[in-house]
Amino acid sequence: MSTIDSGHYGDGVARRTKRLWTDEEKRSICFQTAAPGVSVAQVARRYAVNANLIFKWLRDPRYAPDPASVAPPAEEARFLPVEIVAETRSTPAAPAAENHIEIELAGGHRMRISGRYDPEALARLIRGLTA
Repeated sequence: MSTIDSGHYGDGVARRTKRLWTDEEKRSICFQTAAPGVSVAQVARRYAVNANLIFKWLRDPRYAPDPASVAPPAEEARFLPVEIVAETRSTPAAPAAENHIEIELAGGHRMRISGRYDPEALARLIRGLTA
């Protein structure tokens, strides 16, 4: 990225600069907007660019991400049955039985999962709850 002076100002006054993005930088920025769960606004903040400029680049076929190069979404989001139980902390937790998981979360909450579950979906749920 290079900058040029875009106006005449007196001594001691901050100068505004116009950034010049290379074609490769524009392609890279536009490609990042195609990631699942990422918004154009997030990418714009990351590069301190107005989101409207990125939308303009996305309309240009030179910079728009190739749909074939964008990874397909892993799987559809789905809900898992979760039960939040208010318990006292005085009794120690019994060892988990087979096909049962008990996870203690911040704030004294516990999450219990029983039966069959998708380990990847459970990991995403835990990351979402602890983030």
